[in-house]
Amino acid sequence: MVKKIEILSTIGPSSLDGKMLKYFNKKVDIVRINLSHVTPDKLSDYIKFLKKNSTSKICIDTEGAQIRTKVYKKVKLKKNQIYTFRKNIMPYLYPEEVFYKLKKNDILSIGFDDLQVKVINKKKTSFSVKVINGGLIETNKGVVVTSRDLKLNFLTQNDLKSIKIAKSFNIKCFALSFTNNERDVQKFKKILPNCRRIFKIESKRGLKNFKKIIKAGDEFLIDRGDLSKETSIFEIPINQRKIIYEANKRRKKVYVATNFLETMIEKPYPTRAEVNDIYSSLEMGADGLVLAAETAIGNFPKECVLHLKKIIQIFKKTKFKSRKYN
Repeated sequence: MVKKIEILSTIGPSSLDGKMLKYFNKKVDIVRINLSHVTPDKLSDYIKFLKKNSTSKICIDTEGAQIRTKVYKKVKLKKNQIYTFRKNIMPYLYPEEVFYKLKKNDILSIGFDDLQVKVINKKKTSFSVKVINGGLIETNKGVVVTSRDLKLNFLTQNDLKSIKIAKSFNIKCFALSFTNNERDVQKFKKILPNCRRIFKIESKRGLKNFKKIIKAGDEFLIDRGDLSKETSIFEIPINQRKIIYEANKRRKKVYVATNFLETMIEKPYPTRAEVNDIYSSLEMGADGLVLAAETAIGNFPKECVLHLKKIIQIFKKTKFKSRKYN
């Protein structure tokens, strides 16, 4: 019997449309609300709209233990430039606890534009950095402290508020971003009993503890984007295989996310490399595939779902199976 392969689609400006959501029905299994881009004051409206126009299950995806930027507009930083972040006054970093935990000489990697800075001056309500590698700073981009292991609360205050709102709408599916260890798994389970819980492996600590996380958890998601920031992009293929193999061995569901149809954010057709990546992920044993920016902000969300569905159908029909990964 061929197992069911699920499609998870992230909701955003490109797909928060009645006609688009009706197209997703019977094609998309789960619609994902990313709390990194949807604040608690907007969440109720999102859920109401989805419940009215969609038959897909709704998943609330938490912010989790990650630092993010908050700036008014994009800023291009040059090497050796000095830049200051202020507590609760843009530009700043979120969550607030990061201002108490950062130290002088900490090295920060910001976003996906190779921007790297060093903390040179630290005060109670602000800190200044010197740019090591220039790049673009945009709002809501992930920040990684590469110089040491900085521990943050596993849920933000916005997460806790949003979970409470989602529960009032009887939402039963939640994802924990940046699951770092089995303790995070147990705490999330305690907060959300009798719910479908997906634990995301996307940090260096999560990768280090992935076997314990899989043993303790229910379902899992490999976020290759954030994982490639905390480790190396060249290690993603083997790490993806290791995590899928461990989940399959324990007969637990595992999903894969990030960059499946990246070119389709602007173009209506995938590349050969993208099609091969999707097929290979299925061949490894993925139980589901996630569309993120492709359906949240892309120009062709409908076509993305169509092409992903087509590749899944071809995979299910093929009689050829290559060797299993060990």
